[in-house]
Amino acid sequence: MGQRSPLYVRFAGEISSYWRRHAVGQGLLDQTGETLRLTNIDARADAYTNAQIDDYQHLSRSHFPWQPPLRFSVRARFSHPGAHESGAGDRLGGTAGFGFWNDPFMTELRFPALPRAIWFFYASPPSNMKFDLHTPGWGWKAATIDAARIPFLLLAPTAPLALPLMHIPPLYRALWPLAQRAMRVSERAIDVAMCDWHIYTLDWGNRSARFSVDGRPILICDTPPRGPLGLVLWIDNQYMQVTPQGRIRHGLLGRPGRQWLELAWLAVEPYAGYVTI
Repeated sequence: MGQRSPLYVRFAGEISSYWRRHAVGQGLLDQTGETLRLTNIDARADAYTNAQIDDYQHLSRSHFPWQPPLRFSVRARFSHPGAHESGAGDRLGGTAGFGFWNDPFMTELRFPALPRAIWFFYASPPSNMKFDLHTPGWGWKAATIDAARIPFLLLAPTAPLALPLMHIPPLYRALWPLAQRAMRVSERAIDVAMCDWHIYTLDWGNRSARFSVDGRPILICDTPPRGPLGLVLWIDNQYMQVTPQGRIRHGLLGRPGRQWLELAWLAVEPYAGYVTI
């Protein structure tokens, strides 16, 4: 499947018919006139809430729109500071972000799949998706993963033997990088004020990737996932724990009031530059 045409969007006025809208529970797509706010209102711990736009819900994974090389840019801000930011007051709860993934969970008529993603991703405690040895399992980060690869599939049968070893810190530090590399995981925490407007840029190449915020490189890596992937922008009230020690847990968070991801514009365009590792 060939690369699709460039995409340029200003979130002023009505939401374009290009987008698949996904407002679940207390989720709302709130147009301010010049921007679009993906908003969660009084999210409850007993009901899933999500505000999302994407371009893949109606497609099979083989027909997802995006392949490298490309550059994705978005001007965005959030209603609350991240859980990793210092200071008092409310913090953004649940998960949120923007970028490309294969929607690994069973939605529409698709079967579950191992995850592939390249995106800016946020998760608040008690989330703990500890895929990178040196990066916290929660917070605001740049991240890649491609678990549907032969090296990881060959390692998977050893999990019953490896999981007990992950509880021994020296062995965890020695062995987990093998699994991390097999899953093509790279992550880097993003140390910016999430309430402020920023331009987030992702250069997704065939052999490398670069994440930048306001033109400043955050992460340069050689672990980009394969395409095709779909574009997603969202904020919800869920948390997830998946750790090398075998902890797997999922749940929902209650958050009174409004929490939102605000979007001014985005662009997805061909990228012919070379990312130096």
